[in-house]
This record gives sequence, structure tokens and C-alpha cells, in this order.
Amino acid sequence: MLRFGLTGGIASGKTTVAAMLREQGFPVLDADRLSHRLIDPGQPAYEEVVRAFGKEILEPGGRVDRKKLGAIVFSDRGALQKLNAILHPRVAEATWRQFDEWQREGKSVAFVEAALIVEAGMHKQLDGLAVAWCAPEQQLARLVQRGMAEAEARNRIALQMPQDEKLRYATDKIDCSGALAETRSQVEALARKLRRASED
Repeated sequence: MLRFGLTGGIASGKTTVAAMLREQGFPVLDADRLSHRLIDPGQPAYEEVVRAFGKEILEPGGRVDRKKLGAIVFSDRGALQKLNAILHPRVAEATWRQFDEWQREGKSVAFVEAALIVEAGMHKQLDGLAVAWCAPEQQLARLVQRGMAEAEARNRIALQMPQDEKLRYATDKIDCSGALAETRSQVEALARKLRRASED
């Protein structure tokens, strides 16, 4: 089974591409959603995250308040690295387990969608990496459109690996700066290529 990654900067179109890949019949694991689940009470990373960031990140019921945690890690690169060090190994482990399961089910191609595939070094163990991208000013405009303050949006973008650098690791690039139909035709071309490759 071909194990592929899908990544891209914040508001670059990655989630849209993931939805299109699912429409093409490929299973796609959302690693960012998985990492959110890992910090739920009773889950593998919960205790460690609470120890690292203090009980003040908790809601009254004991769950991690993701807004509070986000405010800490997105304003301090060191705190973000600390959180990633806790989550990345566990996300990777869960990803390989899911890939193995899909392989047993007879899937020929599967994807993991994650913002930090390259940063976590996960791309080295994959058969390829699709990078969704758009112009930085589009990322900013999309985040502001979603209700984020411009200063925070700029900060979020600045905290991530520069897009040009991320694109250097790509085996496939999906330009998400144009119309949705243009993105879709690129995803369909990638799907055809992967189906052919999986048959070889």
C-alpha cells in the first residue's frame, strides 16, 4: 500500500484537498484531529500536557481548554515545541497503526493529513508528500475571513515553516490559490497517478 502525506500551511487549502481525496475514494487520516483527541481526559497525552502547561489550561470539568492552550503555544515558540514533543510521537504511532489496518483491509493508497508532517520528520517514512499551497496574502485573508485578528493570523503564519521550504519536500504540489475547480483537477490528476503507481 502506498502511504502518502498531505500537508500545507495554515489556511492553505489542505483540508479542502483532503475532502477531495476522500471523494476520490482514498482513506485520509486527519492527524490534527487525532492530536486533539490525544489530550482528552484518560487519553495518552492528557497527563503529560497538564503537567507541562499547568492546571490553568483546564476547563471546570477537567478537559483541556484548547483555546487557553492555543493562546500559550501560539505566542511562544518554545511552548509550541514542548507541546509538539509530547504529541508528535503519539500521533505518528497512531498513524502507522491506522495505515497497517487499512493495508489489511486491502486499500492500495492511503493518506495522513497533518500540518506538521515535515517538522515531525514523518515525511521520511512515507512514499510521497503532497503539499497544498497558496499565496501568503491569501492565507492571511482566509484567516481574517474566519474571524481571526490580523495580528494573530500573521503570528500563526510566522510560527510555521515557510511555505517555500515546505514545498521543497513535496513529491506533488497542489496549487490552491485559484478556483475550486482548478484545485479539483489537480487532485484528480494526483489520484490517477497514484492509482497507476499502486498497480505497478
